[in-house]
Amino acid sequence: MKKVLSISLKVFCTIILSALALLAVFSISPIYNFADTAAFSGPDIFNPYAGVDSNQVWKRANFHTHTKVKGPLNECPYWPETVYEDYKKLGYDILTFSNHNKLTEHPCNPELQVNVYEHGYGLAKYHKLVFGAEKVNHFDHLFPILASQRQWQMDYLGKDADFIQLNHPYRTPGSTEKIMEKLTGYRIIELDSGVGTEQEYWDWALSTGHYSFALANDDNHNSKASARTAVRANFLDAESGKYEDLKETLLSGAYYSMRIPDYGDGDWNVKYAENEDLPEIDEIDLHQDTLFVTLSEPADSIVVTGQGHTTLTSDDFTDRIEYVIKENDPYARVTAYFSDGAVIYTNAFARYDSSVSLTPYIEAEHTINIPLTVLFNLFLAIIAAACIYAEIRLLSRKKKD
Repeated sequence: MKKVLSISLKVFCTIILSALALLAVFSISPIYNFADTAAFSGPDIFNPYAGVDSNQVWKRANFHTHTKVKGPLNECPYWPETVYEDYKKLGYDILTFSNHNKLTEHPCNPELQVNVYEHGYGLAKYHKLVFGAEKVNHFDHLFPILASQRQWQMDYLGKDADFIQLNHPYRTPGSTEKIMEKLTGYRIIELDSGVGTEQEYWDWALSTGHYSFALANDDNHNSKASARTAVRANFLDAESGKYEDLKETLLSGAYYSMRIPDYGDGDWNVKYAENEDLPEIDEIDLHQDTLFVTLSEPADSIVVTGQGHTTLTSDDFTDRIEYVIKENDPYARVTAYFSDGAVIYTNAFARYDSSVSLTPYIEAEHTINIPLTVLFNLFLAIIAAACIYAEIRLLSRKKKD
């Protein structure tokens, strides 16, 4: 019995030591000096809807979709063609397939191919959608808890991509206010994944001058599960579902996002019918310093949110709101709440200097802190070496025994 316990203990210790060594090896990262942050400012107000064609119908899209893939590891039971048809029945014009660390071919039309994948293996679920890459970058930190580790991932993924979406911060452990105040390099942030409707983390970033657009995606893993399908959507002023048109629209901000109830609660006929008659934005624009939004039907409330996640103005039981963006308002975004649980989110109108940049988005500088980088990675190397040494000693003792 003692021998069995001894062997079991040695096996357990070996597993722990191996895990610690791997964790150390897959935690290497530069340590950055992050640039000082500042609220948006400038004489001009960026209007993401300036080029919207009022005669064009908003195209409905979901960009975060998983499917069955070739190989033994699968999170999803259905192939892309089935998922695509399921979403078409619910009124989606555009669907992209963002499988984990894998580029997926469009099942029906090569002209609609969008190279996008979800990056991330780590325990912290620090996931990103990588758009426009020709190949998958597989390296990942196993548990990226430092802002520098997360920033490094943004930097190296960005070198081989057109742009990056930061996925589900609400469900990513460690997405604290301090992290969101530092992290840059993403052009789009993913809105709530079922936890809430306030989107505080988006305001944490916006309030420190980190501009991004927002998408609300299903992050779907089973298109036959009513509660997880067509409960998020984005409505784009895009000419088509071709990648170049999508890229232009996604980087201009000419879209709004929506949280949608699971109409019918499992009754698909009800779900199909209700999804044909969703509330929508009829008009959205900026006249000088006044933003206005008009909806297709009255909302329970419409809220204009600004710096520090504060309410700038709101109105109840109305289909329209106006707000004069004041000189001391760094930004303003609009949220409309409907009685059945639907929520519409606009992108942010933000102050900037149009003579300096086309949008308020800025590639924030961060320099490598060489002494801290050397010390941090040396510390990781010592941990890895110590674990490997202890494991070798343990195994050699086991052989002697």
